[in-house]
Amino acid sequence: MMNFLVKTIANAGALAVAVWLLDKITLTGDSTGKKIGTLVLVALIFGLVNVLVKPLVKLLSLPLLILTLGLFTLVVNALMLLLTSWLADQVDLSFHVEGFWTAVLGGLIISVVSWALNVVLPDRD
Repeated sequence: MMNFLVKTIANAGALAVAVWLLDKITLTGDSTGKKIGTLVLVALIFGLVNVLVKPLVKLLSLPLLILTLGLFTLVVNALMLLLTSWLADQVDLSFHVEGFWTAVLGGLIISVVSWALNVVLPDRD
């Protein structure tokens, strides 16, 4: 349970950094509390997408991953971020990623920040 909580907090922090750095990734809300709540819900959706959909996409794109020496992972991460944006829109959360290249850059930022936060935050069950 603790591991799930740590990963969700790390995802929320990484998403917050991407929203802060990129103008085309938006998170709107009336107050700071509402934005934080939306960010946590989006982090949960992002985590579910990464657990359920990403392994299947990586398996199906394995030839491209091998051919590009793993660089296609950036495209997979961008697609997961775009899927998260679409799902957030479906459940009426105010999180939006505008465009594929913004998603590529956002996916890169989220990967780096999430990795750094997972190194810093404790990881025990």
